[in-house]
Amino acid sequence: MKYHIRSHFRFSNKQRSGIFLLLATIVVLQLTIYVVSNTAEDFEKDNEKLKAFRSEIDSLKTLALQDKAPEIYPFNPNFITDYKGYTLGMTNEEIDRLLEFRKKDQWINSTRQFQQVTKVSDSLLAKISPLFKFPDWVTNPKPKKQYRSYSNDKSKTFEQKKDLNTATAEELKTVNGLGDKLSQRIVKYRKRLGGFSSEEQLNEVYGLSGEVINNIKKDFALKTPKKIVKVDLNVATSEELVKIPHIDYEIAHNIIEQRTLREGYKSLDELTKVKEFPVDKFEIIKLYLKLQQID
Repeated sequence: MKYHIRSHFRFSNKQRSGIFLLLATIVVLQLTIYVVSNTAEDFEKDNEKLKAFRSEIDSLKTLALQDKAPEIYPFNPNFITDYKGYTLGMTNEEIDRLLEFRKKDQWINSTRQFQQVTKVSDSLLAKISPLFKFPDWVTNPKPKKQYRSYSNDKSKTFEQKKDLNTATAEELKTVNGLGDKLSQRIVKYRKRLGGFSSEEQLNEVYGLSGEVINNIKKDFALKTPKKIVKVDLNVATSEELVKIPHIDYEIAHNIIEQRTLREGYKSLDELTKVKEFPVDKFEIIKLYLKLQQID
């Protein structure tokens, strides 16, 4: 008996095509897996590089912003504005407390006082206080000059004082508060008057303060006053009145008008009620007046 053995490796055209397609599919899948695997690794590597690059850019941006940030120079905390306080990190309440304090014309002269007024925190104070700059007269106060008084500590008697009407400019300079100009101005004004008639006339010298005048009176007295021919207020004419210092024709007219209405003045003090009368010069004006009482 004769057997025919059929080979298992003989394929039809369709089978061969299927096998070839299968092999091609397997190769494509292997290549795809290989490419994807390598691509993922490359992506991870690129992602790490990207993160490092972004971090470097962020650092550069931060440095650039720091360079562009406005530099804060030392400042006087008394002049902090709303905007300045905001940039320093102060709250609105803290800024308002400072502004209210300054409205009272008061000044902050120390870091401690700044905190007492504004009530800022210790941390903020430690941050901004190194920028505080107070005036030199606050941080480095100079000792007050000790002015030597040429007047004796003990009060002088009338006999011990020098005559104000004969004193020279050099003698007047010994008074505390008088210099060359003021002492010469006193002598010049005295000469124009022909001599002082009252110590009150020192108030007419420009530049003399009440304190300096008191200092003059400690060392000088009017021992030879110039005699003034006084005018009777109740009979004086306009021409006589205008010769008195600080009285012009308009004031003289008002004085006479009031005199008529009052049927004569009863006292010199009534002049202060006259329209436009220079009340602040009354003590000088009354040196030139007298008053004859009317029955």
